[in-house]
Amino acid sequence: MTQPPSSQPPQGGFGAPQDKPQGPPAQPQGPPPQPPHMPPAPPAQPPQMPPGPPAGAPGYGYPQAPGQQPGYGYPQGPPPQPGYGYPGAPGQPPTQGNPYAQTQQGGYGYPGQPQYPGGPVPPQGGGGKNPFKGKPAMIVAAAVAGLLVVGGGVFLATSGGDDDKKPVADKTNSATPSGSPSVDKGDGKGDGRPDDSGDVNAGIKPGEARVWYHENETPLTQNGAAQYGPWRVGDVVVKAMYKEAVGYSVADGKEKWKVSLDTPICGAPHDTTADGKIVFGVQENNTKDAKCNQLQMVDFAAGKAGWKAPVPSENTFDIMVSFDMAISGNTVALARMGGASGFSIADGKKLYGTPKTGNCRSDAFAGGPKLISVGTCTDPNDNNLDSPPSELLQELDPATGKSKWNYQYDKGWTIRRVYSMDPLVVYATNKDKKTWNISTFTADGKVRSQVDSKAQLTANCSGFGIVDRQLQDCSGTAADANTLYISTEGKRSDDLGVGRSNEVIAIDLATGKEKWHSAAPKGRMMSPLAVDGGQVVLYIEPGIDDAGAAVATLPATGGTPQITLQSPGAASGTERNFYSPHTVWAGGRLFLLNGRVKSPKGDERDNSILSFGK
Repeated sequence: MTQPPSSQPPQGGFGAPQDKPQGPPAQPQGPPPQPPHMPPAPPAQPPQMPPGPPAGAPGYGYPQAPGQQPGYGYPQGPPPQPGYGYPGAPGQPPTQGNPYAQTQQGGYGYPGQPQYPGGPVPPQGGGGKNPFKGKPAMIVAAAVAGLLVVGGGVFLATSGGDDDKKPVADKTNSATPSGSPSVDKGDGKGDGRPDDSGDVNAGIKPGEARVWYHENETPLTQNGAAQYGPWRVGDVVVKAMYKEAVGYSVADGKEKWKVSLDTPICGAPHDTTADGKIVFGVQENNTKDAKCNQLQMVDFAAGKAGWKAPVPSENTFDIMVSFDMAISGNTVALARMGGASGFSIADGKKLYGTPKTGNCRSDAFAGGPKLISVGTCTDPNDNNLDSPPSELLQELDPATGKSKWNYQYDKGWTIRRVYSMDPLVVYATNKDKKTWNISTFTADGKVRSQVDSKAQLTANCSGFGIVDRQLQDCSGTAADANTLYISTEGKRSDDLGVGRSNEVIAIDLATGKEKWHSAAPKGRMMSPLAVDGGQVVLYIEPGIDDAGAAVATLPATGGTPQITLQSPGAASGTERNFYSPHTVWAGGRLFLLNGRVKSPKGDERDNSILSFGK
C-alpha cells in the first residue's frame, strides 16, 4: 500500500509569497484502510460548469422578462425532482424543496427544485475515490446526496437593484434600529400566528415547547430575497435579508431591533465575531447592474450599524457579483470571481489582497475557530485547456493571509463543503468519476482518515457550490473530536408506503469506519444539529400524522433517540412550510430560517423564522 501524496504543493501564503520554499505537508502516520475495489483512473475531462445566464439577464431579486428563467436561487432546466429525503430519478441525488415551484408541496423534505446542470451523479453501486495523488482509492458505496442545490443561484447570476421596478409597497427605512416593542410573554396567540387550524400553540400539552414564528412582512421585488442566518447573540436571534437585519427575543420572538440598510445584501459569513459583530457584503446602489463592492459592519449585540467601506478591485477580472465570506478572529475574508481580500472588522481597513500561493488562488473561505481557504490551481506545464484543474486546501493566518499549511488534491477533484471546522472534515467530489470523498485532517494538515461507509449519506446544504461555494452552508452533520455524525437518505416507511425514515450514522474520525447506526422514529426523518454536553442533538421533522417537529438527543455511544423538546401538533403544518431551511441549535433552542421568501401579497405571507425551546 502506497503512502499519501508527496508532490510538493504550491508555496507561499495568501498575500505575498513566502521567502523560502517549504516542503510538502507532513504525511499521516499510516495509510487509510485498503478499499474493497480500485476504480480506474479519472478521465482528464474537467467538470462541466452550469450554464451562465443569458446576456442582460436580470439579477438577484429583480423582475424577469416573460420567457426568461428566474434568477439567483431559482431552478433551471427540467421540472422539479423529488426533494431531500424523497426518492429521485435513478442516478440523481435528492434535492431540496423549492418555494417558488408552480405547485407548492409541503416544506422541508418535500419535492422541489431539480439539481443544477452538470452536478455530480451518485454512483450505482460504486463509491467514493481517494482524491490524493499516490494513495490507494477509498471506495465508498453511495453518493452524498442533495449537496449542491437550493438557494445557491444560477451560475454567474448578476446581483443588483432595479430603479424601474419598486417593491410592491413602500416602507420607511431608518439608519438606526427600530425601538423594541413592549414586553409581551404571549398567550399562545401572538407571534405564534394562527394557521388554518388556529393557533400553533393550541392544545399544547404539559412538557411541550411553545412555538413562536414570524412571516415575512417586508416588501420585496418580484423574485423575493434570500435570507441569511440565523445567528444567536445572547438573548437575541438575528436574521438578515434584502436591506435589513432584525433581532428577535429568543424567548418569545418579539422584535428587539431592526437595522435598515441603504442597498441589498449580497454576501454574509457563517459566523459572527466573539462579541457579536458581523460584516455583510452590500451592493453599491439599488440599480439593476449594481456591483457587490461594499462592506457594512453591524453590531448585533448593540443592534446598530457600524462602519461601511468599499472593496477595491484586485485586478481587471475581479467580477464583484456576490461575496463568499468568512469571519475568523478579527478578520473578514471574502472571495469572488477573480479576486479575494481580507479586511479588519475593527475598522474596515484592507489587510491583504489577491492570493499569491504559487499558481493557486483562493476561491472560497470557511471561518470560525480557524480560517480555511480553498483555491483553484493551474498547471503551467499543461497547455491543454481540457485538463481539469487541481484544488488546494489551506489554513491561513486570518490577520496576514499567510498559509499555515497546504494540501493539494488530485486533478479533477472539487472541494464542495466543510462539514466541521474543528476537527476539519471536508467533502469533495469527482464529477467525471461520479465519486465522492469525506476526509478528516489533523491540526497541521495531515490526512487523518477517509470515510468508509456503504450507507447513502446525505446532508442538507444550500447553494450550487460552484461560484458561491458556501462551504459551511450545511446542516445535517455534526462532529466532536473523534466522531462525525451524519444522516442517511432514508427509505419509505412500511405503512402504506407513506412517509420516510432514516438513520444517523456515527463515523470514527480516527479510522473512517462506521461506529453505530441509530434509527429515526418510524415515518420521520432526522438529522444531527450539534454535539452539546457530550450528547448528539438531533432535529426530527414533523410527522405525517400531524406530530410536531422535535429535538432529540443521543449519547456518544449510540442507542435510541430520546425526545427532549416536542413542539405542539398544531404547529406541524407551519413547520412543514419552511423550504430549504437553515436549521440551527443554539443555547437550548431550535431555530428554523426559511432559505428564501417572497414579498407579501394580499393575505399571503411566507414563513420567515421559527423557534421553540425551553
